[in-house]
Amino acid sequence: MAAELSPIDKAKFVAAKQATEFVESGMKVGLGTGSTAAWMVQCLGEMVRDEGLKIKGVPTSNRTARLARDVGIEVITLDEAKWLDVTIDGTDEYDDALNLIKGGGGAHLREKIVATASDKMIVIADATKKVDALGAFPLPLEVVPFGLPVTQNLIEEMLIGMDVLGRDIVQRMQGGEPFVTDEGNFILDLHLKRIGNPRQLSLVINQIPGVVENGLFIDICDVVVAGHGDGKVTVRDITNNTFEVVQFDVLDDDNIFVGIAD
Repeated sequence: MAAELSPIDKAKFVAAKQATEFVESGMKVGLGTGSTAAWMVQCLGEMVRDEGLKIKGVPTSNRTARLARDVGIEVITLDEAKWLDVTIDGTDEYDDALNLIKGGGGAHLREKIVATASDKMIVIADATKKVDALGAFPLPLEVVPFGLPVTQNLIEEMLIGMDVLGRDIVQRMQGGEPFVTDEGNFILDLHLKRIGNPRQLSLVINQIPGVVENGLFIDICDVVVAGHGDGKVTVRDITNNTFEVVQFDVLDDDNIFVGIAD
């Protein structure tokens, strides 16, 4: 038997499990990237295998595509799908208005494209991702490699006039080399500490030459499914103004997805 799940992993698991209730046979589903989204892909794979669920998945990263194929989900491109019924993805932070910071895994460009090409975006998270104000988690920017110092200087100048508490900018690295996204771009992480006006910041950042996309998701998320370590799940639907609480019994035997990591 696999080792017992940690409270955080239990929270991620039950959130992912509950979110699969939004998926029905025949749907085209956006598949997010990250540790919580990986639990969701595993849950959907189990439903495909054991319950005959028939879906087509559009992954938001190459690693999600590999996982989806491994668990038996039919993978198609967004070009083939054209439009999606639902996207289920994780988040690094979310606030009361269900605005998000995403991109800790470096996939926020594809994630935002897929989410906005969907009838509904479902966000799954452990309860610790809820914040009063966005910004404690660094805001990722996907930027083109050409002219990177110029782009960074323009970002630094722009931040002087923004309602933020910090202005440190760090290029994301991996193994001593610049982190490269699936689109061949770099990531700059903005350590802002607190973002007073996320909508304004998102609009202004994307006007800077060299910036491809930022990790602020404004007015995109419809539902947040938040898991807790005791198996409780809260489901907040901002569109329908509903709030639901579900309780799972999480036992050692439920730990079928051991090995999934950030």
